[in-house]
Amino acid sequence: MTEGNDILAAENARLKLDVVRLAAELEKSREKNLDAEQSSRAMLFMLEDMEKSREETEMSRGEWEATFDSINDPIFIHDKAMRLVRVNKAYLAASGEPKFKHVIGKPYYEVFPRNDGPLPGCLRLRENAEEEVIVGNVIYRSRAFPIHDKQGVYLYSVHTLEDITEKHQAEAAIQHANRALATLGAVNRSLVHATDEDTLLNQICEAIVRQRGYQLAWVGYVQFDENKSLRIMAHASNNGGYPATMQPSWAENELGMIPCGRAVRSGQTQISQDIANDPHYLPWRDEAIKLGYLSSIALPLMDDGAVFGSLTVYSNEVHSFIPDEISLLEEMAGDLAFGVCTLHVRAERDLALEKNQAQLVQLQENLESTVRAIAYIVEVRDPYTAGHQNRVADLATAIAKQIGLPDEQVKGIHMAGIVHDLGKIQIPAEILSKPGKISDIEFSLIKTHSQAGYNLLKDIDFPWPIAQMVLQHHERLDGSGYPQGLKGDDILLEARILSVADVVEAMSSHRPYRPGLGIAPALDEITRGRGMHYDPQVVDACLTLFKEKQYAFPS
Repeated sequence: MTEGNDILAAENARLKLDVVRLAAELEKSREKNLDAEQSSRAMLFMLEDMEKSREETEMSRGEWEATFDSINDPIFIHDKAMRLVRVNKAYLAASGEPKFKHVIGKPYYEVFPRNDGPLPGCLRLRENAEEEVIVGNVIYRSRAFPIHDKQGVYLYSVHTLEDITEKHQAEAAIQHANRALATLGAVNRSLVHATDEDTLLNQICEAIVRQRGYQLAWVGYVQFDENKSLRIMAHASNNGGYPATMQPSWAENELGMIPCGRAVRSGQTQISQDIANDPHYLPWRDEAIKLGYLSSIALPLMDDGAVFGSLTVYSNEVHSFIPDEISLLEEMAGDLAFGVCTLHVRAERDLALEKNQAQLVQLQENLESTVRAIAYIVEVRDPYTAGHQNRVADLATAIAKQIGLPDEQVKGIHMAGIVHDLGKIQIPAEILSKPGKISDIEFSLIKTHSQAGYNLLKDIDFPWPIAQMVLQHHERLDGSGYPQGLKGDDILLEARILSVADVVEAMSSHRPYRPGLGIAPALDEITRGRGMHYDPQVVDACLTLFKEKQYAFPS
């Protein structure tokens, strides 16, 4: 890259200013009757230093250009008129131009990313700016860093474009999963406290629309009349809108082709990801769009294999329903159907008690399935730690049983182990899978995963302190851990168990930056830290498992 060599020019200009300044100082020296020979010698030394500085600048320029071009994110430098002064190879590739000379000197918004004018942040030449830019299917985080000289005069701006599409998708997946998970929790609480069917159905619909993005929920029961209609039993919406003209049916005609009708006929979930372009929605499409309903999911309600109704949920986004969210909503519909059936048979007390017990078991299974679905999101992004959370959960469970904790407490420890590294979803994948030694800054970022995991879990109504266990699993007895520096009994016993299991599994397993060290060094580590970093009771239980009971991690 030879065009726009403004950085080198600026350095040369600085050297010229030094010459002028030196000459002025020598003149003053002569006026003070200083020795002329000393003044000449000083001038010679200064000129030699300036020549050396020029040579170093040339060398630094070459190294800087090599570094500049090695960066995978597009980077460009523009002047005050937004003209391109310098770009790296990644920028040139993104722009589609074959050579640097084709872009240098052009306004960057005519090259990449193309726009009607500069990004708003670029116009603020006195401050750094950050904003998001969408180019096709790619989302960039745009950052502009203005550079000024010592007098504060604007020189140019360095502009970086970071591809954050994957991060956005991961965040969206988490948001959708959390939305469905929160709905599932609210619905299950309503199921537990339900006393009559009408109240239950209305509470369910209200609970659904309280979640961000869900606009309308309604429950319809199958009618065996001439029109094969669906009787609306309950509904709730965020904008007062149940389509007044909608007459849902499960008949095999135009009225019965919308998702709720197909769900009743097939007994399977039916989804319309884009109502505006779904020909089956034609009779009610205009009114649905007017009310902000852009996609929908219809979930059959079943009793002993027979469909007795449908739960339909509408969203204000197209393509709103992702696979994990669909699974959670299907679980919710299953719980709702189960609750309705339980209420139907409550008069038969013995059977009702049996079904209530079965419901609690089902809820427990749903909770564990939900937690595993969340944990899976982390392991998809970080294949090197795939299985790590499950192995830690297994060892922590074995330690808790060896200590003699109650079954319910052991179950909570197992659940926390499955998601103890959930916060790593917010750490860039390239750091998690980095093969070399990580920097202090990268390690500081990794250390935020405990707090991040807590933030994701704290509002979920678990029967155990799962969020606190996740937050504290890197704390140490002597206060040297993170993120809070807790000591001794201020750390939950469950978290003390998780910390030992986490250390043993991590040291014995392969990591991108090192091969697995094996069980022996891992056990030596917790033995050395016994009483200082790790709970003595927990360490002793772990050693007993491996040395006396031949415990081994599941494959």
